[in-house]
Amino acid sequence: MANTARRRAHLERMLRDRRRELQGEVRHGIRNGRADLSKQGGDDVDRSDAHSQGDIDLALLQMRTETVRRIDAALVRLEAGTYGSCVECSMAISEPRLRALPFAARCQACEERREEEHGQVRRAEQRRGGPSLFSEMVSS
Repeated sequence: MANTARRRAHLERMLRDRRRELQGEVRHGIRNGRADLSKQGGDDVDRSDAHSQGDIDLALLQMRTETVRRIDAALVRLEAGTYGSCVECSMAISEPRLRALPFAARCQACEERREEEHGQVRRAEQRRGGPSLFSEMVSS
């Protein structure tokens, strides 16, 4: 029992530390983005480069924000005692997977199935030329 409590405390500390780190990066990115907007200048090439870099920075910021959201969900599962169990099939998520992705909500098999289903929806959308009404439901 003490080993389980120690493991839980370690996991919680690790998730909270990573969350704090990512939140700092997000805040820093937002501050820098605002500062960069006020420095717009130069010729068309400079502005184009700055715009491209801004798009990359925004995508990275969105990824970090999504990771914070996933960490928050993992902390809720940890508190509820369901951390480490797949949200789809309730089987244990492997230790190597949790070490690589401490916020993983699905086992490898369920995640692969979800990604395949999501890929099928995306391919269908591309054939039709746009997103389907159900694409948001599949990507959740």
